[in-house]
Amino acid sequence: MRRLKIATFNINNVNKRLPNLLAWLAATVPDVVCLQELKTTREAFPIDAIQAAGYGAVWRGQKTWNGVAILARGAEPVLVRDSLPGDPDDDQSRYIEAAIGGILIASIYLPNGNPQPGPKFTYKLDWFDRLVDHAAGLLYDNVPAVLAGDFNVVPTDFDIYSLRSFADDALVQPEPRAVFAQLIDMGWTDAIRTLHPDDPMFTFWSYLRNRWPRDAGLRLDHLLLSPAIAPRLQAAGVDREVRGEPDASDHAPAWIELRAR
Repeated sequence: MRRLKIATFNINNVNKRLPNLLAWLAATVPDVVCLQELKTTREAFPIDAIQAAGYGAVWRGQKTWNGVAILARGAEPVLVRDSLPGDPDDDQSRYIEAAIGGILIASIYLPNGNPQPGPKFTYKLDWFDRLVDHAAGLLYDNVPAVLAGDFNVVPTDFDIYSLRSFADDALVQPEPRAVFAQLIDMGWTDAIRTLHPDDPMFTFWSYLRNRWPRDAGLRLDHLLLSPAIAPRLQAAGVDREVRGEPDASDHAPAWIELRAR
């Protein structure tokens, strides 16, 4: 029985890393890909190259920073929304949602929040609270949904190589960790951790301080499954080798496989 493979990849500049992205797509053939940190305008998104690779796409760009997209192999994603509800004045490109094959897919780029405390950390927490509200609505409606992306949260101490260098970082503070835990308590399944309880499963290694060769990583990229779809979870992983390629993003793709309906 064929499985549905859904991946999330903070590409850290989609045009600069386009050769890396296309090579990974060809090697792993995911059915759905959520991208973050496009770092490009809508007009400059490389849709022609992505379509040539066999994928349809919806995306929302932003000059210099942010930007999110959803790719679907051999299909056109049906755009549902391109912003997170709850704040009509928020113009940052951090959330996009599309329907693909009967599943609602969200690509998420949660605010980093540094430096903290301060306005950026407050924005992170406010944004996260809005995500919880929206996620609660999806659960109430029993939607088969996947919330995938760079959550910029290290859920527990097990998800980071060492807290010593990150003690004051927004990624590990109790407040965003508590909100992530709230999502799990609501009924969302942390797919990677569920199938890999004993392996850190890092998805991010900073360019600084030789952290990739030292495997000094963090788990920032998550795929959360609603109860309507979680029983279909079959496999999950991280394509670590992608991080070691020339001109690589500082993130590696994380992915899941779902049993076909």
